[in-house]
Amino acid sequence: MESLLIGSFHRPSIPVPAEFSPLKTSSHAIVRVLKCKAWKRPKKHYSSSMKLQRQYITQEHVGGSDLSTIAADKKLKRRFLVHASSEHPLESQPSKSPWDSVNDAVDAFYRFSRPHTIIGTALSIISVSLLAVEKFSDFSPLFFTGVLEAIVAALFMNIYIVGLNQLSDIEIDKVNKPYLPLASGEYSVQTGVIVVSSFAILSFWLGWIVGSWPLFWALFISFVLGTAYSINLPLLRWKRFAVVAAMCIFAVRAVIVQIAFYLHIQTYVYRRTAVLSRPLIFATAFMSFFSVVIALFKDIPDIVGDKIFGIQSFTVRLGQERVFWICIGLLEMAYLVAIVVGAASSNTWSKYFTILGHSALALLLWTRAKSVDFSSKAAITSFYMFIWKLFYAEYLLIPLVR
Repeated sequence: MESLLIGSFHRPSIPVPAEFSPLKTSSHAIVRVLKCKAWKRPKKHYSSSMKLQRQYITQEHVGGSDLSTIAADKKLKRRFLVHASSEHPLESQPSKSPWDSVNDAVDAFYRFSRPHTIIGTALSIISVSLLAVEKFSDFSPLFFTGVLEAIVAALFMNIYIVGLNQLSDIEIDKVNKPYLPLASGEYSVQTGVIVVSSFAILSFWLGWIVGSWPLFWALFISFVLGTAYSINLPLLRWKRFAVVAAMCIFAVRAVIVQIAFYLHIQTYVYRRTAVLSRPLIFATAFMSFFSVVIALFKDIPDIVGDKIFGIQSFTVRLGQERVFWICIGLLEMAYLVAIVVGAASSNTWSKYFTILGHSALALLLWTRAKSVDFSSKAAITSFYMFIWKLFYAEYLLIPLVR
């Protein structure tokens, strides 16, 4: 009997530098099982799933805050333990029920769609749409229909953008995010192409039949920037360049989402004159800070893969801890500006909600930031998801700014 290391993730296609070796990190847990004779078979029968099992399962991935990561790891580890305790060939798995197959498909698509971005997109559209509401009678069926059309079209485009990014980063994701369906082998490249193409077409189709030009241009500009950000073609793949990558995210999250979807409600739904109101200007300015922070912070947990594949992010250039505190500083500045805006409001209830809400979020951010362990990828990833929760919370406060 000999020892065999198995796990849930693909190895990167090129060697990982020694300083990033999982064997050097005490937090990594390695699953060891005995290699039974029944597992022996000719090499030609080794499938991609067999390769999937000859990897490390790290505590960092299992202990992270991303629920999709945890679910994927637990599912794969359960499968390995069942096979290790039987004398059947590893690939001779019990047939799945239709419900299990549907559940697996939904789980894979859930991870593929990057749900934290889905939630952020939906909340942002609802929030800025509410800024166009001037009186209670504005809450009409036409308003809710307009908001729903915008959300569905934007979510289709969101799935296209995050899916294209995964198609372009399969090898990098095998190091940084091995739980994603393309990196883990659950989705083939062909499946990924079909999914992203379908959602791009659906998004444009819906934007066209709705007939709202602000909505259609929001989708089109997002499509162009999202494609240029990810796709590996000459003069494109802008994510390789830190400043350009940050500007892409800034343009979509801070400008297009705020202004275009506000104008969709203001001009298309309500048929009013396009006016950039004070709350809209505040929302655009505040989310400019937040978008830059997200653009910078998203690379902090991914420094290993980015270094290996030559992605010159700010984190690779400046280091994790330095970029981390730059992000914290930018967000605290944004909260301070929001408090000042609230104090200058002539609306009493708006003043109290704006000041107290942003003060509480600023204090929570600072308290949480001081406890982050920079030696743990799980801790950094958890804090990145916390940044997204602050992003959601801000969109709950924005409609209260008057």
